[in-house]
Amino acid sequence: MIIQRHDQDINTPTGVMRCTVYRPEAEGRFPCIFFYSEIFQQTAPIARSAAIMAGHGFVVIVPEVFHELNPIGTVLGYDDAGKDKGNADKFTKTLEAHDSDTVAMIGYFDQEEYCTGQFGAMGVCLGGHLAYRAALNPCIQSTFCLYATDIHSNTIPCEEGNDSFTRTEDIQGELVMVWGKQDPHVSTEGRQKIYQQLIDTDRLFTWHEFNGQHAFMRDEGDRYDPALALECYNKAVAFFQRTLHKA
Repeated sequence: MIIQRHDQDINTPTGVMRCTVYRPEAEGRFPCIFFYSEIFQQTAPIARSAAIMAGHGFVVIVPEVFHELNPIGTVLGYDDAGKDKGNADKFTKTLEAHDSDTVAMIGYFDQEEYCTGQFGAMGVCLGGHLAYRAALNPCIQSTFCLYATDIHSNTIPCEEGNDSFTRTEDIQGELVMVWGKQDPHVSTEGRQKIYQQLIDTDRLFTWHEFNGQHAFMRDEGDRYDPALALECYNKAVAFFQRTLHKA
């Protein structure tokens, strides 16, 4: 599918948030996927990932995850300065603020004529966690998380007992969890902890562990694995076609 792209600024309880919308150029209504980025916000690799997904018949919405902490349109570099700023933002913004962003997006895009009112979530790195977090919202029907950080360690600020790991049992939709075995940010013990929590809470999920490094989907840098990325795109497309293209 040929796609189109536009920016949409929406109001949230913590300020105006820019969302970039990727959607088919064809007429019609399509399911929505909230695509949560890394700490660097909407870099070129994130934009390309969103476009790939949109070209398979979805409205893909990329929010600026740290909109309260940066001017609209901020993109951080894949360098030490960008990493330091992104990590500082990650440890400043609360999970509750991310929750209200998701609610605002659902409320806005549910009214758009090009959306079916069916919602999924997807994300990489921090965005994998934010997709997992979005799945706590009952409007999110299915979620695809790639090497999600900080779930096992509870290192993003939140109210006591409101961390994503503890609240796993509130996830009602189907999950896919994807990991790289050589990812230093989520250890084997951390992955096992999340897996056991999903088992203990009887969630509906699929689990994939690959021989890959952190950020193996990012098509810039020496950790990119094109074959593995293609496999994951295919899995994500098939997953959302099954779970969101419903009558």
